[in-house]
Amino acid sequence: MKGLAKKKAQPQPSAEQEEPKKSKRRAPRVVVDPRVMERSLAHVHRVLEERAPETPEEAQAILDELMASGEIPQVPPRSPLEQAQEIMYDAWEARGAKRAKLAREALKVSPDCADAYVLLAEETARTAQEAHDLFEQGVKAGERVLGARMFQEEAGNFWGILETRPYMRARAGLAWSLWAMGKRQEAIDHLWDLLRLNPNDNQGNRYALMAWLLATGDDAGARRLLDQYADDPSAGWAYNRAILLFRKVGDTAKSSRALDKALGMNPFVPLYLIGVKAMPSRMPGFVQPGGESEAIEYVGITWEVWFETPGALDWLVNALDRKIAALEAKVRR
Repeated sequence: MKGLAKKKAQPQPSAEQEEPKKSKRRAPRVVVDPRVMERSLAHVHRVLEERAPETPEEAQAILDELMASGEIPQVPPRSPLEQAQEIMYDAWEARGAKRAKLAREALKVSPDCADAYVLLAEETARTAQEAHDLFEQGVKAGERVLGARMFQEEAGNFWGILETRPYMRARAGLAWSLWAMGKRQEAIDHLWDLLRLNPNDNQGNRYALMAWLLATGDDAGARRLLDQYADDPSAGWAYNRAILLFRKVGDTAKSSRALDKALGMNPFVPLYLIGVKAMPSRMPGFVQPGGESEAIEYVGITWEVWFETPGALDWLVNALDRKIAALEAKVRR
C-alpha cells in the first residue's frame, strides 16, 4: 500500500453500473423520510392542547396513558396550516413526482407551509438560484407563523418546539443554496444563527459549518465551534480536530496523534479522499458510525478543506501507510 499519495484525486461520484439481471427482481430498498415521524408528534400535541393539562404532572399522565394504549388518536387539523402540514406528511411518505404534487397542494391550502417550499426546493429546483428562492420563501413563511416573540423568547429552545422545525429546515436549505451560489459568508452566518436558536443542533448543522469555516480560512471560528461541541463522538469531528491542528502546527507528534485517533475511528475516510474508493452518486440516507456511510458523508462535505490545505493529503496518506505497515508487521509475527 505504499505510494498511496500518487492516487490523490478529487472525489468524484461513480457512474452507476448496470446491475446483474437477477438483482433486478429484488424489491427496491425503501428509505423512509425521517420527517414522516413528526406526524405522530403533531397528533400528540393536538391531544394535549385539546385536553389542556394544567400542570406538568397532568401532561405526563396523558402521555403515559397514550403510551400504554399503544395508539395515538388521530386529531383532525384545526387550521389551514395544520391541514397543509398533514398533506406534507403524506408527501414525505409518497414516491416520485407525487411528492412535489402534494407539496403544491399544501401551498394552495396554506401559503405559510414552510415545509412545502423545502420539498419543492429539494426536488424541483434546477439551479442553486431556484433552490434559494424556494428556501427563502420557506424561511419567510416560517417567520410569519412563528412571530417575533418566538424568536425573542425561545431562542435556544428551537427544534424542541415542533412548530419551529419547518422554519429550521428551510433556513438550513437556504444556507446550503447560498454556499452553492458562492455567497459563503451569508451561508456561514445562517448556520451560526441556527446553532444559536438550537444549540443542541438536532439538524447537524455544525458539520457543514465546520467545513465552511475551514474552507474560508476562518480557523479561529473553527476552533470556537470545535470547543462548543467538544463532546461530539463522531469520526468526522475527530478528523476536523486533526486537520485543524495540522493547519496550526503542521506535521507534529500532537497533530499525528489526533490523526491516528481519527483513523482508528473510521479508516474509510482517507480511501474516499484520495480516490481509492469512488464517491457514490447519492449521499447515504443513514449514517453508520465507523462505517463507509459515515466516511462518505464526511468527505462529501469536507473534501475541499483537505485538498486546499497544503500538505494535508500527503500527511494523511503517510499516516495511513504507517498504520498499514504496522498491521502487516503484526500479522508476520
